[in-house]
Amino acid sequence: MSEEYASEMFRKALEAMGNNQEFLALSLFEKAQIMAKDPLYLSSKALCVARVRRSFKEAIYLCRDALDIEPANPVHYLHLGRIMLLAGQKRKAIAAFRDGLKRGENPEIIAEMEKLGKRKAPVFKFLDRGHPLNRISGLMLSKIGMR
Repeated sequence: MSEEYASEMFRKALEAMGNNQEFLALSLFEKAQIMAKDPLYLSSKALCVARVRRSFKEAIYLCRDALDIEPANPVHYLHLGRIMLLAGQKRKAIAAFRDGLKRGENPEIIAEMEKLGKRKAPVFKFLDRGHPLNRISGLMLSKIGMR
């Protein structure tokens, strides 16, 4: 009975998230996660915690717990990446999305990566992207509108 109830709470929470009722969604995710120890409920709750409470450390911790339980599920990486984006950690978000794509193709991860866009080629291709000459010239060219 509690598994069915937890599943229903989870479904309603996803619906609430889709309708931008994030406080309601968080409450429903918490109920579902208490009743059934499903890693998907945990990582979904983590994303909601990041959006509602802006408690990024807690959200990352919860999402990593879900990954420890079920490391092969790309949805957990999607949630972790979205949390990282909300926290302003774009590089870590991209790393999480890439890790998720290694676990399996997920159209939502692909859409997130496309939203982030592609990086421009380094100014001096024979130098590393992080080389100071590439970084400074890229910034200068962007400032004057030539890049």
